[in-house]
Amino acid sequence: MLDQYINLLKSGEVVAFPTETVYGLGADAKNPDAIKKVFEIKGRPSDNPLIVHIADKKQVEDFASEITDDAQKLMDAFWPGPLTLIFKKKPEVLDIITAGLDTVALRWPKHPLSQQLIALAGPVVAPSANSSGKPSPTKAEHVKEDFGDDFPVVDAGETEIGLESTVLDITSEPYTIYRPGAVSADDISSIIDKEVIQESNSSTDETAKSPGTKYSHYSPEAKVQWISGGDATFVEEALYLLHSRPAPRKNSRVIHYDGNFNKMAHELYDRFRHADHQHLEYVFIEPFSDEQLQKPIVQALQNRISKAIG
Repeated sequence: MLDQYINLLKSGEVVAFPTETVYGLGADAKNPDAIKKVFEIKGRPSDNPLIVHIADKKQVEDFASEITDDAQKLMDAFWPGPLTLIFKKKPEVLDIITAGLDTVALRWPKHPLSQQLIALAGPVVAPSANSSGKPSPTKAEHVKEDFGDDFPVVDAGETEIGLESTVLDITSEPYTIYRPGAVSADDISSIIDKEVIQESNSSTDETAKSPGTKYSHYSPEAKVQWISGGDATFVEEALYLLHSRPAPRKNSRVIHYDGNFNKMAHELYDRFRHADHQHLEYVFIEPFSDEQLQKPIVQALQNRISKAIG
């Protein structure tokens, strides 16, 4: 089923495909003209670097100028999986991928179809397969909403995690997480026995070292807000995402996750898109407690929701 998509990638075209996090917009990582199409299709700023997706740890050698012992330990522990590592790049890595930086971000995704596709077509750049700024796609239909019914998409149903990968810079110590995801700082520290810190948003004056850190992202047309105060006034023109407080009444626009944060992460972007389908004015989300924010997936939710609020 992948032959047509492999041929498209090899001929310099752009193809959307599933990973375990979200759908990616793939293009040949060695073809600058193909990569330009990704920026054009997404409307993505050129100073926003791309993640190169690979299908084997051996392929890291094609992009990274140095593979440290810590890098090897992290790849062994978390790859394939939702961890992106930032390496010092080789000179031949295209500047269009790295936004002119001396680093390159690499990931080996876990989804079997992405692994097959990349193994046969070669490494690909693959930002999320959505129009820049909109909620990332967790279903093939989301991709077609943004790019049209004829856009080539490897359809594998819903993605497993629903939020983008953790991005970790291992080019200098202390190692820094630029984008939180399913792999936490504690997870990483337990493997390498070193401090890992989490960076706040990158400066708007500089080229970001990681996707998802500089510009407003993940936003529906509806205005996303945290619920403020002890009790929310529930209005018809809004969607409510709750995780601990009891739902005040039965209402299809009040979604209660009852502490299931993995489910909330899995559904977040789809809920954002449904709010727009229903022409709602607002998405109200219950804030997380300090205790809940100890969970890696909640840290990732907080990050994405804050970015959607802008």
